[in-house]
Amino acid sequence: MKEADRISEGRSLTPDEIRDTVLAAVADEAPRRVLLIPPDYTRLHSGAGRIAHLCYHHFTEHGAQVDVLPAVGTHRAMPPAQWQDMFGDIPYARCLRHDWRHDLAMLGTVPAEFVAGQTEGLWDRPVAAQINRRVIDGGYDLILSIGQVVPHEVVGMANHAKNLFVGVGGSEMINETHMISAVYGIERILGRGRTPVRAIFDWAFERYLTQCPIAFILTVTTCDRAASPGEQLLTHGVFCGRGRRCFEAAVRLSREKNVIHVDRPIRTCVAWLDPSEFHTTWLGNKAVYRTRMAIADGGELIVLAPGVRGFGEDPAIDRLIRTYGYRGREEILAQFAKPDHADLRANMSAAAHLIHGSSEGRFRITYAVRELPEEEVAAVGYDAARYDDLARRYGPSSLLDGWNTLPDGEEIYFISNPALGLWTRE
Repeated sequence: MKEADRISEGRSLTPDEIRDTVLAAVADEAPRRVLLIPPDYTRLHSGAGRIAHLCYHHFTEHGAQVDVLPAVGTHRAMPPAQWQDMFGDIPYARCLRHDWRHDLAMLGTVPAEFVAGQTEGLWDRPVAAQINRRVIDGGYDLILSIGQVVPHEVVGMANHAKNLFVGVGGSEMINETHMISAVYGIERILGRGRTPVRAIFDWAFERYLTQCPIAFILTVTTCDRAASPGEQLLTHGVFCGRGRRCFEAAVRLSREKNVIHVDRPIRTCVAWLDPSEFHTTWLGNKAVYRTRMAIADGGELIVLAPGVRGFGEDPAIDRLIRTYGYRGREEILAQFAKPDHADLRANMSAAAHLIHGSSEGRFRITYAVRELPEEEVAAVGYDAARYDDLARRYGPSSLLDGWNTLPDGEEIYFISNPALGLWTRE
């Protein structure tokens, strides 16, 4: 696959510019069997759905069999309605299901000494490298990992090897790397291209996957709520290639487009969670992760979450969140260490999520819900409110991204999609 990049000189790349860039990258490929690994519906605004659609039709028109393995990671499988909305007329029969606890190939381990060196000794255990078995033994001539580079709470900047080792990876590697990020400190990871978890993924990729026919198509996007629906997604860059160069180029652009530096600490931050995308706090807590570096001590984060109706993406994780709650780093680590809490140690990604989802008492987190009882929200450690009550004051349709002053003089900072950025005072 050829190296091919394009960065917008104006507002956004056009569909034709994106198509031409992608087709130029794959022009010399003549595979018989292709595996596409795009993100799932929680990354709808990545633009990866359109690119997967383009690649699917390009290769099928040239006689290839094309399968699609969405990088769902720990999320729920995509139902047909989400599939159609994201991937258009790609037949749902081409969808392969990833199970992060089963159906895996064990590649090897990242040595404990390497892990300890990357984490300043905070984590000194080997990390198992696992991946969906189809990547290794599916008989594919070309595997295209498609996705968005954007700030991320576990790895620093999403995508590249992370799309493989988490998106279609196994429970051991997902659990270990999520816990490493929590122990190392989320503020030291967010928005950085080189982090301990990134180094672990890179080590495993270089040792175990370089012989696989894997190539990457990466995007950098933002969203303009003021535009008409068909024009809201802004694609600022597309980067294609087999090595790490395309990722590093995308990181540079994402840090320019997706990292928002606020000019003063935010006293009241209001984040909107689109109900078509966010159904659990497991997903919705991007509102916590991505704003924590901008919110003032003693401030408040209000999460408008009309579609949130549970905590975890599967029953086991949901049960752990309800049991232990978002209690902060010290409390969760203390619970993690107790001999009778093997359930938490067996699900380290959940333990990390509980740490990441807490403000450590530095600011209030209020979830405004419609589908979830307020007492259940309060039981996991958040303040709770009814969505309709707060939406009357902080109606998302009446607010602009950034600073807003309400009629009574209250100043708030509004974020229409916390998954698309990182807000910071640094």
